[in-house]
Amino acid sequence: MWPFRRKSPPMRATCPAAESGPADGSARNAADGGADQEDRPLGPLGEKLACRFLRKMGMKILAQNYRCPSGELDLIALDRSTGRKTGSQTIVFAEVKTRSCDRYTDPESAVDAEKRRRMRKAADYYLATHDAGGFAVRFDVIAIVAQEGKQPRLKHIPGAF
Repeated sequence: MWPFRRKSPPMRATCPAAESGPADGSARNAADGGADQEDRPLGPLGEKLACRFLRKMGMKILAQNYRCPSGELDLIALDRSTGRKTGSQTIVFAEVKTRSCDRYTDPESAVDAEKRRRMRKAADYYLATHDAGGFAVRFDVIAIVAQEGKQPRLKHIPGAF
């Protein structure tokens, strides 16, 4: 690409099912116990669903939307179940990707090498500023497809990278 050429805004892919939905990228469903999700953006909805999922798996949520000079982490959780197997509990740094459609690509494919690098830097900062000695570390990806009128589909990828 010519270095002085202005970048065009990214194209937003839509699904036929999502085309009739709200134009602001929000989703409508009742999966999180609320009535109508018309005014709620997909990101916070996905993070709420991911939190609920991790809690059901027996994890303790340590932080949500953790921000630091090194970056941002969607969810930080403590997986206590690994203590029985490995002798140490695991701190899980989870990236949540929520899409209204997976027709063109899966949500988890958005976690590219650059995103993984930024997550590792933010996780290093978290570990350095908290008493995290003796804990194992794991990076998970939680991919959610929340199509309008359907139950959201959640895919948990433990140890994604």
